[in-house]
Amino acid sequence: MAGGTTTGAKAGAAAASKPAREAARHRHSVYVIELGPEVLNEARFRRANPDYDVTKPCVYVGMTGLTPERRFENHRKGIKANRFAHRYGLRLLPALYKFYNPMPYRAAQEMEVELAIGLREEGYGVWQA
Repeated sequence: MAGGTTTGAKAGAAAASKPAREAARHRHSVYVIELGPEVLNEARFRRANPDYDVTKPCVYVGMTGLTPERRFENHRKGIKANRFAHRYGLRLLPALYKFYNPMPYRAAQEMEVELAIGLREEGYGVWQA
């Protein structure tokens, strides 16, 4: 009988740690940084956004295993920073991404691209590295 109890205890422990394992896998985020209008002086940015609507902001879309806030600070400090996010980053725009987070790494990779495409289709000026 003791052997059955041990197996049951192991199964219970495994079930209890499943949410913890899942939470660990869901630790990546997408984020959107508003870029200053000066980014439009960059020819590469303009070429990437031929249908830019001047009534919409310019943005950088990224993904991270850090919090979006920490990643934004790293961009600002030049730590593993995208050039446009470092030079022109103004603030995070959580209304455009918060509801997607957190997610697994692969999902964040895909969502970064999908979010950038969607925003560009809406007329935003978008840079996505």
